[in-house]
Amino acid sequence: MATVNLSDYKPLQLTNAGSYRIGIVVSEWNDFVTHNLRDGALEVLKTEGVNEDNIKVFSVPGAFELNYASMQLCKERKFDAVIAIGCVIRGETPHFDYVCSAVAQGIKDCNILTDVPTIFCLLTDDTKEQSVARSGGSLGNKGVEAAVTALQMIEFKRNLSEKKGNIGFGNL
Repeated sequence: MATVNLSDYKPLQLTNAGSYRIGIVVSEWNDFVTHNLRDGALEVLKTEGVNEDNIKVFSVPGAFELNYASMQLCKERKFDAVIAIGCVIRGETPHFDYVCSAVAQGIKDCNILTDVPTIFCLLTDDTKEQSVARSGGSLGNKGVEAAVTALQMIEFKRNLSEKKGNIGFGNL
């Protein structure tokens, strides 16, 4: 578990970010955390030059629903990347473990079953205080990190596509 602020990043200086299309799926459960994560992601995307009209935010009831919504956005092929934002705080039952595992597997499935990078931004903390610290508090904002990751993965995919004809197995 991170104990330092990992959300500081150097500007990416992307030359074509204005054309990037990004879908953001946000869980309404624990919205005192997820809305901060969403806002951190939006701030980075706008700062890096992504056109606001190319960023679409979708709300879902809870973390479990992130899988369905993210997969549907991936299947539409309208987005260069999808960011799945949620927060699950451990309770007194094993429900936490099931939800966290299912969401991790679902986002993994988006990444291996589609060609759209899908970014996992699900806080899985033991306490409310830990979630607050990671959503704009003393440990930064994981939404910032998710947005940076999305931009980097779009660049990775575009660079890979441009070089596809020149890449042999030894270069992958």
